[in-house]
Amino acid sequence: MFTGPILAREAVTAPRRVRHYVARATYVTVLLVLMSTAWLVLTGSQEIGTLGDLSRFATFLFQLLSPMQLVLALYVSALCAASSVSREKDRGTLVLLLTTDLRNHELVFGKLAASMLTVIVLLVAALPLFMLMILLGGIQLRQVLGMFFVTLTSALAAGTLGATIALWREKTFQTLAITVLILTTWLGGWEVVAYSIGDVHVAGDSLSAWATVFSPWQALLVATRPMIENSHGWLGPAESLGGYLVFSLGVIVALSALATWRIRRWNPSRALRTGAGPDDAESILDEEPRRADAIRVEDSRQGAEGTPHRAGSREVWHNPVAWREIRTRAYGRRILFVRLAYIVLFGLASATALSVEQLSLAEGTWTLLPILFVLSLVLINAQAVTALASERDGRTIDLLLATELSPKEIVFGKLGGTLYNTIEMVALPLLLCLALWQTGSISGQNAFYIAAGLLVMDFFVAVLGIHCGLIHHHTRIALATSLGTVFFLFLGVGICMRIMVAFAGSFESQLAPFLAFILGGGIGLYLSLGARNASRAIFWASFLCPFLTFWAITSFIQRQTLGVFLVTTAAYGFATLAMLIPAISEFDVASGRSEKD
Repeated sequence: MFTGPILAREAVTAPRRVRHYVARATYVTVLLVLMSTAWLVLTGSQEIGTLGDLSRFATFLFQLLSPMQLVLALYVSALCAASSVSREKDRGTLVLLLTTDLRNHELVFGKLAASMLTVIVLLVAALPLFMLMILLGGIQLRQVLGMFFVTLTSALAAGTLGATIALWREKTFQTLAITVLILTTWLGGWEVVAYSIGDVHVAGDSLSAWATVFSPWQALLVATRPMIENSHGWLGPAESLGGYLVFSLGVIVALSALATWRIRRWNPSRALRTGAGPDDAESILDEEPRRADAIRVEDSRQGAEGTPHRAGSREVWHNPVAWREIRTRAYGRRILFVRLAYIVLFGLASATALSVEQLSLAEGTWTLLPILFVLSLVLINAQAVTALASERDGRTIDLLLATELSPKEIVFGKLGGTLYNTIEMVALPLLLCLALWQTGSISGQNAFYIAAGLLVMDFFVAVLGIHCGLIHHHTRIALATSLGTVFFLFLGVGICMRIMVAFAGSFESQLAPFLAFILGGGIGLYLSLGARNASRAIFWASFLCPFLTFWAITSFIQRQTLGVFLVTTAAYGFATLAMLIPAISEFDVASGRSEKD
């Protein structure tokens, strides 16, 4: 096989796992529940009397589920591929693979194909469901196939990006953060181009037409469009879908070639190569912070006992966990570039939005602002979960548990380090709320509600990451559970709002159709939060959060902002405490050091 034994092993072992079938069945079931929910909302708000009504419903449903699947495929593919390679690095098994007789392309394509296997299976499993929508009318076979190929090639391109960055960078958080930032820039940047300066012509065609060649979102809009108008330009909408497929395949080939060429130069890191001399001390400090931090802690304690300090040692705080997270390069020097890239991205989007007087004139730009808020929460959550997962992979979690550190010092040390290392992701959205209030875009009351709500959600996703890092012993499962919870939370909110706005109705008329969606969300949240360390508080938080979130959505549509703020703060504040208190009071159980009676 061209991809070698790595994919062969994954193809043989994957069907033996129960979660392989559970993931496929769950994904198709969620799509069916969304279709049924949209149908019940439609029939509850208006009468279906003609075939035209059915075809319009099918078109709406197709244009609702296709973008959702694209966003999931992009981020899940990238994060799965990145975490798969990062896990090999953290456990030291990638170096062992490099010592075998596997060739470079077998390693690169094997890891990529193995990590993408689940995503491809999910897309193929959902394809017959989209085919059934053709029976309702309003959708052509060409649209379904175009949507499938755009999503598939986009997922492969995102997966290749994640694997390449993971092979390049040493730290898991660096890999995840850079991958998410590049994907968000790829999606959001071309949206700004299409909506803000789309009328500008370059190389004989408009930038909006170029956006359909380079943006997966714009290409999907072309693929799902009921009727495609003919264009005289060679880059017109009729030909742009083929242009995007060529572009995405080019990205896959280019990134794969780069990873194949550089894999043995990037790996192993300089700290693991033999012959590292004194000149490599700084790089060793960056790549092996735990060893350097342990030496500094020992030197500080020796100094306190009257023994001379080593040269360059520093005094450790009362909480050494917080000291390591904040005062050392525990996540490498490149995290500074991640923070700088986020600042630049957020600054460009905010400046573009603030320069427009009316919201309607910057639809694409103002769509970026909620995306950037969600991006902030995703990065905070990724930092939190990797803060504990990296300890497990580095086999230092047992050393922490063997010390005299209290559970409060470990948990709050990791939590404080997470918020410190992502201070830009916390502070910039708050400053943007202040700027929007100063420019008159929103009122002072709404600015306070948004800012306070963001602080609550920042703390919620940080505690969620710590919680998942504690209860799951495998990094890949912890990352998938934590980031998956955040993604599905906000994606579910967006889909609910889209359905409610399309089929307007009262809270009572829309509650019954959304009950299945709410109960399903509660069960999923309970399984992700309480699978290893269940409690009554987590049970109530898991089932109350989806219901109260649904109530907050309907209140927001009716412009009842105070109710939205109070309910959201209470719901997610309670969920945060439900995860945080057991992490401190039952730390031994949560971390797996002992079992419940």
